[in-house]
Amino acid sequence: MSESTTNQPWLDDAKQDIGQWSASMPKDADEQPIDWQWIASLDLRHGIGVAAQQHIDLLSALRTASAGNVTSESSSTSQPSARPSAQQLHDLLKDDLAIRDRLEPVIAQCNSTFMTDFDRLIASYRLPRALAYANRRLCDEIAMLRQIGVAMGLWTITEERRERVTVPVLQSGSSAAAGGVVLDDIQDCTSDIVNARAARRAAEKRQKHASDRSVSRANLGGVTSPGGSTLFDYGSGSTGSANGTQENAVDPKQTSRLSEYRKSDWRDAYLPGRDVDNVMGIDIETTGTDPARVYIIDVGFEYMNMISPRPADAPAGYQYEQGYYEAGDAYGQSRLAFGVPAENAALGNPLIRDLTGIDVRTRSVAEAASSFRLFDEWPAAQIGLLQRLEQQPYVAHNARFEHSFFMLNVAGYAESYRAGKITIIDTLPMSRRWDEGSIPDDEHPYGNNTLDAYAKRQGALDESKSERHLGLEDTHIMLVAMKHHLGVLRAEGRGPWGVDGKFGIGGKHCGRRR
Repeated sequence: MSESTTNQPWLDDAKQDIGQWSASMPKDADEQPIDWQWIASLDLRHGIGVAAQQHIDLLSALRTASAGNVTSESSSTSQPSARPSAQQLHDLLKDDLAIRDRLEPVIAQCNSTFMTDFDRLIASYRLPRALAYANRRLCDEIAMLRQIGVAMGLWTITEERRERVTVPVLQSGSSAAAGGVVLDDIQDCTSDIVNARAARRAAEKRQKHASDRSVSRANLGGVTSPGGSTLFDYGSGSTGSANGTQENAVDPKQTSRLSEYRKSDWRDAYLPGRDVDNVMGIDIETTGTDPARVYIIDVGFEYMNMISPRPADAPAGYQYEQGYYEAGDAYGQSRLAFGVPAENAALGNPLIRDLTGIDVRTRSVAEAASSFRLFDEWPAAQIGLLQRLEQQPYVAHNARFEHSFFMLNVAGYAESYRAGKITIIDTLPMSRRWDEGSIPDDEHPYGNNTLDAYAKRQGALDESKSERHLGLEDTHIMLVAMKHHLGVLRAEGRGPWGVDGKFGIGGKHCGRRR
């Protein structure tokens, strides 16, 4: 673990909030009772992994194993091997996975509990942030232990997609039999946990919808239309003509797709209103997709006015990495780069390197000459970003991604969002709801709503180019696309200017804004 983590007193202070949380959150996201005394016992500052607690240097162990130092345990030596034995490695990994499987459902439940705490019994979100902070380092430790096992020849690792989650799967290596390592109890259970949780929530949602329809059919709760009401209409999918016949022999498969696609859903809350003007676009790049497991490594943001002119005093001539991008109406461009702990850097991340061009191996904060800092250890960067997010609506494409990372990384963000000080606009539902080019087809059965596709349809990205996957560059094409799209919708009387459009700024926020 990075030495810098020892100077984080807020991690200890966060445990002072356990009393507030325990009173409001007796169970985790998997309906299991939470042992808050166990939570209080965790050393969030120095590491919750077993190897960290035993002061085992995993970086040295990995180097030793990778160098082929396979000195027999029975051979005489005056120095203990830096590499753990096969059984020790197995036990460390098993215990770490058990800790993570126990902790992550607690973190997963915190958002719902905090946002529905209408009596404000829980004043701060710093405890979930602290748990996520420790969990990220635990995940690095787990990944290191796995890689040491690969270097020792105990197992190989393949990545497998299992419904909603991709997990690493251990397969016996050349030395597994000699080491006596059993792999069944050190396999990653994330997919089982996540998929079971999703199935349970889907069943609860279906039950609620069925109950709502029953109320509707019974004309209860103020429903007055005979024979049933559309008060709880979740999308009947009716596509017949006025006389009840099918129009133009429409493909039933496509009809079903469109019916499902056009349903109003939770994403609509993020749509802009007809008076939206000054916004800050933002995009982040991370080392993965789970905000409780991975790190923010790149943030790009800029401003654009959707209605009023660009400020006359704003600096002009900004140069993006992509030379063919023109700043146009954008201003206030900024990009921020962050590092990763030494363990994370040592493992590398080929997927993110190929996607973004960012090689985490060059971003270790433990290097003496490193100019990078960890975002979750940099209060000034968090405060500065929060202040910008509060000043005007912020826009992102698939904004729930940015929002989830800000909740577990930015001090004060969750509290500010709950208080209604933050408004979020998402260009993904703009594409889905108001861009006919996004409708489902055989190639894109769920609609083509990537930023790359949306930006190209709105003229913000040349057809011959591709989304860059860097924060600032992706933010820019998103805002250019959004402004063009709003202009078209305004001219045609659609979108925010249609019969179902929103007055005012629109977007997603909590509480009442004064």
